[in-house]
Amino acid sequence: MTTQTTSLATDYRSAFAEFEGVAYLNASLQGPMPLVAVREAVAALEWKKHPYRVPDSAYFDLPDRIRDKVARLVGGQPEEIAVTTGTSTGLAAIAAGIDWKPADEVLVGRGEFPAHFSTWLRYEEAGKLRVRVVEPKGRFISADDYIEAIGPQTRVISASLVRFDNGTRLDSARVARACEKFGTALVLDLAQCAGAMKIDLRELGASMAVCSGYKWLFGPYGTGFFWVASEWMERLPLGAVNFMALEGAREFHALPSGNLRLAPGARRWDSAEPASFTNLAAFDSALDFVLRIGVDAVERYNDALLAEIIDGLPRTNCSLASPPERARRGPYVCVSARDPRETQALYEKLRAAQVSVSLREHALRVSPHIYNTPEDISRFMKILSE
Repeated sequence: MTTQTTSLATDYRSAFAEFEGVAYLNASLQGPMPLVAVREAVAALEWKKHPYRVPDSAYFDLPDRIRDKVARLVGGQPEEIAVTTGTSTGLAAIAAGIDWKPADEVLVGRGEFPAHFSTWLRYEEAGKLRVRVVEPKGRFISADDYIEAIGPQTRVISASLVRFDNGTRLDSARVARACEKFGTALVLDLAQCAGAMKIDLRELGASMAVCSGYKWLFGPYGTGFFWVASEWMERLPLGAVNFMALEGAREFHALPSGNLRLAPGARRWDSAEPASFTNLAAFDSALDFVLRIGVDAVERYNDALLAEIIDGLPRTNCSLASPPERARRGPYVCVSARDPRETQALYEKLRAAQVSVSLREHALRVSPHIYNTPEDISRFMKILSE
């Protein structure tokens, strides 16, 4: 590990609470809130304890600050961002908004996160669409697998940019080009990468994107966003609309009873009560924190930590369960025992040694972040080598 990388970890470790002796390598499950965001959460709870202190700006300005900061992280525009409670909320808005025809199909990759299946379930059961599962031809799903499956009936592809189970990164730009032929919407799930690697949704070719805010973005559980490309806004009919998405909503007491009009932009898909300030105040601060560090710095640092894991993997008893090529992998790696049946036992050993990772599909999901140190990686590697 270089001196520069070690120094970076030292700089940011103090921005978080003590982890009580735990080597926390599990950002892909829950990212810890930085202390500055915790303080904002406490301040917001004080507002609720003394509601006469809640500033009027909290109801509208706070969600708008979230839009602005998220847009800077994903290469979008603030007016393209809806403030939601997580990935599933955005997917639900898409499913509710589209005028489905019985022959329509949604493509979902084998082994995707369950929300990519559950979202469409009631529509499929009602005969409004068909979910078709895309089978990977190789060990990891690829752009080619989706491209070969696209056809005239494909209305939506629902896919993770980085898979939750093995860290595979989708070449979404190639998939997007294939979607153009049939007018198919490419919906990307950014939950396992936003905040940890550079994202430009235009370059990625997405039509829409959904994301939770509590993993790599350090926000509270129950935060997230939904991005809609401007050219798709009018193509995606509305589902439920909350009153704060209306023109003139800041002066809600003066809104007319008729002739209501939507405000421009993606706020029409905000979750109800979008100014949930007990969550959003902390999320706003967490986004500031990520922007101050810079996603490029996070990505470089994580790459160095992950390289230590990949290069030092004890190949006699472990194997890499993620793509080895950096371009095909997200911000974490998965490792399994040579005999997959032994991975559970390895996971239990790590837990006993206070090394926190996730167990997914007979593999250990190892997801360091800016607060981790080379010593955390050494503790992990030592358990693997025993």
